[in-house]
Amino acid sequence: MLANYHTHTYLCHHASGKPEEYVEKAIENGLKILGFSDHVPMPYSKPDYVSRSRMSLAETELYVNTVLGLKEKYKDDIMIYLGYEAEYLPREFENMLKHVTSYPIDYLILGQHFSNNEYDGQYFGMPFLKEKLLVNYVDQAIAGMESGVFTYLAHPDLPNFIGFKPIYQREMKRLIEAANRLEIPMEFNLLGLATHRNYPNDTFWKMVSEMGGTVVLGCDAHQVDMVGNKEIIAAGEKKLAQFGLKATEDFPLKKVRQL
Repeated sequence: MLANYHTHTYLCHHASGKPEEYVEKAIENGLKILGFSDHVPMPYSKPDYVSRSRMSLAETELYVNTVLGLKEKYKDDIMIYLGYEAEYLPREFENMLKHVTSYPIDYLILGQHFSNNEYDGQYFGMPFLKEKLLVNYVDQAIAGMESGVFTYLAHPDLPNFIGFKPIYQREMKRLIEAANRLEIPMEFNLLGLATHRNYPNDTFWKMVSEMGGTVVLGCDAHQVDMVGNKEIIAAGEKKLAQFGLKATEDFPLKKVRQL
């Protein structure tokens, strides 16, 4: 693994370590490309809502300036990109794009954590039985991919659906078909693997092996020692190989634009 585009900072309020420590660890572990993709700040239309899992709008410039400063400081050692991990929240999406494109952003990755608009929805990572919620996840993820602004789909198998397996397979089939149609890579998430979450999901990746699709590895680093961790990367590659899959690093960063 020479490139990781899924890296967080303390500004998301649930990660640790200074951004420069992530850069130094990436260099130590042999990465040639490091993309910072902290959880995107959202100019919510509900003014009294405060998210607990992302930076505030007021912290945007600090994030941007920090990453750009590191890009310049370490330009002879590693290529650094400025990005965000963002949801497709239908009521908030255009305002989010307007905000992030006012800065020199390199890419977005789609990490659909919440249904609806976050403040009126549910976190998909909690165990749930409702078919409607799984359908909602796939619908919103597909809408996000169809927007054309996302480079890849992070942890596509995040939904912790504990209902009827054929329903899960039906909806994941829709998701994989859309990713393939739109030529969007799907991320095998190393944080989920390392911390024994409900993802990576064997059923999902077996379906990818049967249906095809472009696969990328993402560290999803919330701690410094996750960046380019050779042991975890090897475990991820071994797991993918069990499904006859291999991750690629050959994919373009999509230009982020206002819709």
